[in-house]
Amino acid sequence: MYSRIESYKTLLLRISLAYVFYFFARVLFYFYNSNMIIIESFYEFFYLCYIGLTFDTSAILYANVLFILISLIPFKNFTSKKFQKGMTILYFSTNLIAYSTNFFDFIYYRFSQSRLTTRVFDILENETNKMALAGSFIYNYWHVFIFFFLLIYVWIYLYKKIKIKTVHADYNFKFYLFSSLSSLFIIFICVIGVRGGIGNATRPINMVDAHRFVKKGIHADFVLNSPFSFIRTFNKNFFKKKNFMDSPKVNEVLSPIKMVNDTIFSQPNVMILVMESFGREYIGAFNKNRNIKDYISYTPFLDSLSNNSLIFTNAYANGRQSIEALPSILASVPSFKIPFTSSPYANQEIQSLVSVFNKKGYSTSFFHGAPNGSMGFLGLSNILGFDNYFGKNEFSDNSLYDGFWGIWDEPFLQYVNNTTTKLKEPFFSTFFSLSSHEPFYVPNEYEGVFPLGDVQMHQVIGYSDNALRKFFESAKKEPWFDNTIFIITADHTNQFWYPYYAAPVNRFAIPILFYHPNNSFKGENNVLMQQMDIFPSIVDLVGNKEHINSWGRSVFSNSGQPFSINYSGTVYHFTMDNYTLVFDGNEVIGVYDIEDYWLENNIINDTNIDFSKEEIYLKAFIQDYMDRIIDRKLNYFKSSE
Repeated sequence: MYSRIESYKTLLLRISLAYVFYFFARVLFYFYNSNMIIIESFYEFFYLCYIGLTFDTSAILYANVLFILISLIPFKNFTSKKFQKGMTILYFSTNLIAYSTNFFDFIYYRFSQSRLTTRVFDILENETNKMALAGSFIYNYWHVFIFFFLLIYVWIYLYKKIKIKTVHADYNFKFYLFSSLSSLFIIFICVIGVRGGIGNATRPINMVDAHRFVKKGIHADFVLNSPFSFIRTFNKNFFKKKNFMDSPKVNEVLSPIKMVNDTIFSQPNVMILVMESFGREYIGAFNKNRNIKDYISYTPFLDSLSNNSLIFTNAYANGRQSIEALPSILASVPSFKIPFTSSPYANQEIQSLVSVFNKKGYSTSFFHGAPNGSMGFLGLSNILGFDNYFGKNEFSDNSLYDGFWGIWDEPFLQYVNNTTTKLKEPFFSTFFSLSSHEPFYVPNEYEGVFPLGDVQMHQVIGYSDNALRKFFESAKKEPWFDNTIFIITADHTNQFWYPYYAAPVNRFAIPILFYHPNNSFKGENNVLMQQMDIFPSIVDLVGNKEHINSWGRSVFSNSGQPFSINYSGTVYHFTMDNYTLVFDGNEVIGVYDIEDYWLENNIINDTNIDFSKEEIYLKAFIQDYMDRIIDRKLNYFKSSE
């Protein structure tokens, strides 16, 4: 029995080492992202680390399950050098893979604003430049690799210091009985640890539970760890039907089938310009009334254009990734836990701006300077029904390739202009930019031209804004320009500098701008808007004799309920009227005043407030969203047959 106790002590020390290094990883995660995860004191920091032990335990036990099971088997040669060498290899081969995901998140979290999950595979699936991007990551963030290898060196050093004593045991019935019973007890403790505690009788803890353990929503990502988040989202089907209320009640609350027929323009051309990572933070025209101290704008052209445009200064993205933006913008189909385009339900007929304009006899085109198929845009454009797809292949001048993503924005926008001139009018076109992106380079001829600013994004924002300026200068000379409605927006946000935009709600803040050369759009609108509203708003402008299927609303109509919804990586954020609701998929777990952007003061238990209207609308939306996607009813006419 003494030999087994010695082996259990050794096992405990080896597993405990992982906790030490998970703590260091959490410290470094905070070091790299302290502007987004605000912790006000050492006490709060260590208290959150204590809460994080629950999620660390689950991740560590998952990573070491095979190591633990083998350690519990009473092999006679357990203390031999050969056996222990094999155990060392097993220990570090599983732990280092799991541990490394934390280091990836030090940087990736800045862009995704959520812990690493299996959705990263959906993002990388259609990229042809994976090696170039990996090389850029290593080059730009070499310090992360230094931290990783330094900590691994120390971890291995300390592991070797844990010596297992050679003990001669009597392998009799008493020995094996003790080994069996003690092993069963240890396995039982491990199962409790993996599940997150003995109180979770119905299910193991998941990412949402981080919100249950913290008082401030912004701390949920801090108490989580990347291997836990990755494991908990592996091979999960997130599209599941809900039954919060009966179908007539859903239709009464939402009215998802809309009739927008107030024609404002007669057969205009329509062009949507989706600017990569152009968060609202960077654009001065959208921040005149924010009272942000020492504010600096990095978009002189968009600021100028805004003077003759209708700008929506309270607009939000419905997702965090580029591949989530297009379905939201073009078809009012948002993405939440995984990108809709990567789901099993993406390959269905979808009513969208493309289908509406195709029915109206428009020529429809999609422009993206990346290699054809990047981000899954080519497949989506085929599903939506674009007549033409113009990408890097059609551009056919590799000398203007940026080496990572595709053709620089400036030359590709000139290509958009020249190609548009050859299109049949009226046309509907969508352009998706790419230069304002990691690794934040500009062409050699523009080095030092644009302000470097305070974060890497500022220089490339200046470059892409200038590319837009040159595009409009060229387009003004074309015959189609004067009859074209331009909508400029962003796919999602990116690096934050001002605390106002680092707040959880405002991490989704984007610009939406409507411009027409005849100055028919003008002013500033601060009503709540989201990407999903672009589809019905454009249809409202050009007129349509048939119903459309949209969860958004037209901002040019008095009908519809202004709201915004997105997914933080662990929970839904839903804003409407006076409150922002935090929803775990089944129930509301947080209610915040609409001005509480940091989601710090949860007033869900305040008996003086009534958020029932918001809760009913949110649940109706989620139920209808799941029903229509799973039942393949995103095409109104198909679903009504």
